[in-house]
Amino acid sequence: MRGAVIHGSGDVRIEDRPDPTVIEPTDAVIRTVAACVCGSDLWRYRGIADVPHPTPIGHEYVGVVEAVGDAVTTVSVGDFVVGGFLHSDGTCAVCRHGQHANCQHGGGYDGCQAERIRIPHADGTLLATPGQPDADLVPSLLALSDVMCTGWHAAVSAGVQAGSSVVVVGDGAVGLSGVLAAAQLGATTIIAMSRHADRQAIAREFGATHVVAERGEEGLAQVRELTDGIGADCVLECVGTEEARAQAVAAARPGGMIGLVGVPHGDLPTEELFWANKGIRGGVAPVRAYLPHLLDLVWRREIDPGRVFDLTLPLEQVAEAYAAMDERRAIKVLLQP
Repeated sequence: MRGAVIHGSGDVRIEDRPDPTVIEPTDAVIRTVAACVCGSDLWRYRGIADVPHPTPIGHEYVGVVEAVGDAVTTVSVGDFVVGGFLHSDGTCAVCRHGQHANCQHGGGYDGCQAERIRIPHADGTLLATPGQPDADLVPSLLALSDVMCTGWHAAVSAGVQAGSSVVVVGDGAVGLSGVLAAAQLGATTIIAMSRHADRQAIAREFGATHVVAERGEEGLAQVRELTDGIGADCVLECVGTEEARAQAVAAARPGGMIGLVGVPHGDLPTEELFWANKGIRGGVAPVRAYLPHLLDLVWRREIDPGRVFDLTLPLEQVAEAYAAMDERRAIKVLLQP
């Protein structure tokens, strides 16, 4: 089969790789219908995270089951499925608490930007759609494998509820998904911090009531003006840089809560958190815990998170997909094997 392999900074190649097979009785093998490039993949592409040797890459996918192990009971050959960006058994003590991303027996994949993928712990990882989806639903189903569930996790972690005021720091696919999540959870003031007209448009479509393009003190002044002069009840930090985290903490009101889902690169202003009674929750999204609810919303066409995909390329052009996202020519790139 063909699959993407990262060799180092700025160097992602499509190569021949061995076809995956069922190894454990709990495995499934799927034929990939769509995969994508994640903002977190760019940390390695930009040389910020180390690539010690050529490594298959990618962790987001939807596909059709081609084979299952003898112990698999919840999905069958021919099912269209989506799974989280980490596999989980769904039965360990941690999963039973809804924290599938920290499954005691879970982990990552051997590269999902590929024509086929081996899925360990298929029963605890995969969720089948009620039927074969129409082609126009595929992008939104793919968004559930990471960005939509991650944006939802940010909103849930920050305690968004009916009537909340919310600031979303970050206008990538996760940040835009956070806007959509906040709207679904009933927030009445949703401030998207975005400098880019195309992303601002999607943010408004997803439910943002205001857009703030400025950063630093100027941006914070606008946030406070929109939130009774004190900052937002809930802030979703969807970038991970030190600057973004500082902006998120500053944008929260005293006693407010910050949902952190950006992959962390930098320190937190803990002194400000302490003296202003601001709280932090979040981390790696337990996608499988959120999938049933969000899949139902997508299937009934109540939400369309696939709008974050603004470029579709064949898998063979994966190098261009990375370049387009790195250069901010695309919000998120969908790959078709």
